[in-house]
Amino acid sequence: MSKNPIIVFEGVETSGKSTNLKKAIKYFKKNKIIYTSFREPGGTNLSEKLRQLMLNKKSKLNNKTDLFLLMASRSENVDKILKENYKKKVILIDRFVDSTLAYQHYGMGLNKNLILRMNKFLLGNFKPSFTFLSVVNKKNMQKRLKLRKNKNKYDNFNYNFYNKVQNGFLKIALKNRSKYLILDSNKDSLKIIENKLINKINKILK
Repeated sequence: MSKNPIIVFEGVETSGKSTNLKKAIKYFKKNKIIYTSFREPGGTNLSEKLRQLMLNKKSKLNNKTDLFLLMASRSENVDKILKENYKKKVILIDRFVDSTLAYQHYGMGLNKNLILRMNKFLLGNFKPSFTFLSVVNKKNMQKRLKLRKNKNKYDNFNYNFYNKVQNGFLKIALKNRSKYLILDSNKDSLKIIENKLINKINKILK
């Protein structure tokens, strides 16, 4: 694996994805490991503006428009973040290509081959080195969503949608098990998950 890998954090809402990314960043800072991080949608200044358009609770954008905005955001990130830092720093990404497939294809039913072709066009040879996939069950998801104070458009779907998205993530992960670690927020404590996360990161960096 590359000395400076691309590590992605994926998962449906309330699965613990962002918490796990924060734990990784804290570990990198503590150990003075050089890294850069960004989120999708989001990243560059323009990409963050596109994120606001996509996630606005009042947004009436259709699914195809969301996809194109997401890809526009990714295009900016490839040129201004990935190319600038590839093999120079560890790159940590909060959502990436798997999220597009999970949400836009498995969740919303948009054409899978179109999404794959768009990603290939934008990314070229850029590929994640490793992905941490966080999962959550229905009971915990519904409880955690109710506690969220600042909700965006993607926090307001029904459980059937989230279930299709999470199953999509799992299908992707199970096709390439060696490049994924599934972190189960239902089964394991935060400390156990953190230990699994850090142990795997150490192996990736070696």
